[in-house]
Amino acid sequence: MFKVKKLALAIGACSMLASGAALADIKIGALFPFSGGLALLGQESYRGLELAVNEINAAGGVNGEKIQILKADAVDPTQAVSEAKRLTSSGVIGVFGSYASGISYAASPVTELAGIPYFELGATAHKITTRGYKYLFRTNPNTALYGVAVVDALHDIIAPGMGMDPKSIKIGIIHEDGPYGTDVAATEKKRAAELGYTVAEVLPYSAKTVDLSSLILRLKGADVNVVLQTAYQNDAILYFNQARSAGFAPKIVIGAGGGYSLADTAKAVGEGMNGVFDLDFPQSSINPAGAPGLDKFLAAYKTTYKSDPQSGHSLTNYVGAKAIFEAIANAKSTDPDKIRAAVLAYKKPGGQTANGWGFEFGEDGQNKASTFYVMQWQDGKLVTIAPKGLAQGKPVFNK
Repeated sequence: MFKVKKLALAIGACSMLASGAALADIKIGALFPFSGGLALLGQESYRGLELAVNEINAAGGVNGEKIQILKADAVDPTQAVSEAKRLTSSGVIGVFGSYASGISYAASPVTELAGIPYFELGATAHKITTRGYKYLFRTNPNTALYGVAVVDALHDIIAPGMGMDPKSIKIGIIHEDGPYGTDVAATEKKRAAELGYTVAEVLPYSAKTVDLSSLILRLKGADVNVVLQTAYQNDAILYFNQARSAGFAPKIVIGAGGGYSLADTAKAVGEGMNGVFDLDFPQSSINPAGAPGLDKFLAAYKTTYKSDPQSGHSLTNYVGAKAIFEAIANAKSTDPDKIRAAVLAYKKPGGQTANGWGFEFGEDGQNKASTFYVMQWQDGKLVTIAPKGLAQGKPVFNK
């Protein structure tokens, strides 16, 4: 009787293996702003994760197990907390997110408390990875590097190309007042002081504002000739439209953030966008010779979404997600501590990913081998001008 029961169980197990039912899906959470004011780039960021999952599943999954995505819409920090709680009780092995720093900062304590890894693929605020969390990892660069990269681009490339002496430059720093904008502005101010520049104004504003006219008048009154703006899309467009109305035309404008990288922003601003510089994640407008896999990503994006990428956020999330899944495969386990060890051990030199980034995680979970690229809007197109090996064009200087 006992032998018969064992035989029946064995046959049942074989039947399950044959049907694929014995291979349980790996569940992951995808926490992004899918609605609300941040939805455009939240959705674009998610698409990169989705494409990475599609590619990995088509190749057999992670160690033979397919990845299942559980989506969670987080329009603000409050909703991020509640959705993170829902995901952590749904059997996910990790949560991927999230584009917006406020959402990431609010959701990651929930996952940390639950002992579930949080993989940030796009939010930049420096303080996200300064809280001593054990299971928090970020694949993209942070704002500590962002502000420095903006001012260094001004100092090394843009000001010399424009024939401007540093002593003649008056910088106006304007920024949305969330964690992301505040961090970038602070590091811009610090780096500018280190290089001997005059910072005439540092002006925060709400990303939801509908009027920047008083801010622009202050910039104009201070004789600012270089504007550094950290913005989302709506506030970037608002700045250009109201600056034009006020007759304010600084010699140099450098943007930091997704608002400056979107084709829709350029369309809304019009001719005034040409010549504007942008520091952001790598866009699809990079030299594919230094980014193996870029062509494959672009083809998959076009096939899946019937359009070209709207910004570099999808490419950034795709590259970051692939690295994390490779680390999880190396762990050969979904145990959080084994995943942590595998991520910290994961290394890849620059020039071997679809956006040119490398990977090397510090103990704080920050990828130290990712960086921002310098771009410029030229004739309605965003052209990468640095770093040299990934540039597709040269800067145009209107002296």
